[in-house]
Amino acid sequence: MESRISAKTPSARAHRPAVLVLIGSLMLVQVLAGACSSTPKDQSTASKKNVGGIDEQIFMGDSIEKNYDPNVIMKRGEAFFEKEEYAEAIVEYTHFLDLHRIHTLAPYAAFRIGESQMKMAKTIDRDPEPILKAITSFDRMRKDFPGSRYDSQAQQKVQECHDWLAQTHLFVGQFYYRRGSYLAAAHRFEKILKDYPDKPVAPDALYFLAQTYHELGADDWAVENLTLLAEKYPGSNAASDGKSLLAKLGGSKSGTLLARKSEPAGSSAFSDITPTAPPTGEPRSSNVPSASHLPQSTVPRTPAANTPGQSFTACRLGAWC
Repeated sequence: MESRISAKTPSARAHRPAVLVLIGSLMLVQVLAGACSSTPKDQSTASKKNVGGIDEQIFMGDSIEKNYDPNVIMKRGEAFFEKEEYAEAIVEYTHFLDLHRIHTLAPYAAFRIGESQMKMAKTIDRDPEPILKAITSFDRMRKDFPGSRYDSQAQQKVQECHDWLAQTHLFVGQFYYRRGSYLAAAHRFEKILKDYPDKPVAPDALYFLAQTYHELGADDWAVENLTLLAEKYPGSNAASDGKSLLAKLGGSKSGTLLARKSEPAGSSAFSDITPTAPPTGEPRSSNVPSASHLPQSTVPRTPAANTPGQSFTACRLGAWC
């Protein structure tokens, strides 16, 4: 019996490594099979999560059909728009218009381009270039697709863009004013009154323009702008502040206007410096020098003509004479 067991033992020991190798191979095959089956599922889940429920197939592959299919191109643009990747969305919408300009969705793609550019603008203290591009895109859409269902929406968006630009000019003007750069500030406030007289920021622009003129020593222009502010925007907050400043200035005309009143009949020496403001709230006409023509240093005061014993010399406001 012992001899039989001892005879079989070497054979069993010889086959044991082969069995272990076979078992290990089977386990390895099962692991690889499980990994391969789970990979597409994980990728599919990640793709669906990234595009927010949009069919992930529109982002996979690079076939000619997918690059020319209008539905696929539009879906890609919409997916990028929903993910707030507006630069990529603009590329897709532009690609759509290049290939399918007579498609039913062409006006929508053109509208989305302008809307994407609007959303690329963050705050009014940043570069307004995206807003300017949006205005151009909306105007082009209305021109290329007149009477489309998005025409009125595009017009409303253009007005929102102009509101944004007006607020940007006011912000920059106030920044220059606080720094004492009064000429640059006056330029911004005048631009608002010229280009956006009906915008909500117009009363504030008129008030700060009057303050700027006061700092420059042109109190006569300040008084006239404050008077215009009270007449045109009586219910605004800027109007109440303007009344306080007007009371501080006394509402009296400065030496510039007094000198003009004392001129002989027919004299035109001062006819081009009268700070008359048009009733529409826009800046003075072209025959009146704007604040950009004033020197940065203190503006010399024109002596009053009724000062005893003082000779009077006609001089343009802002010039050394």
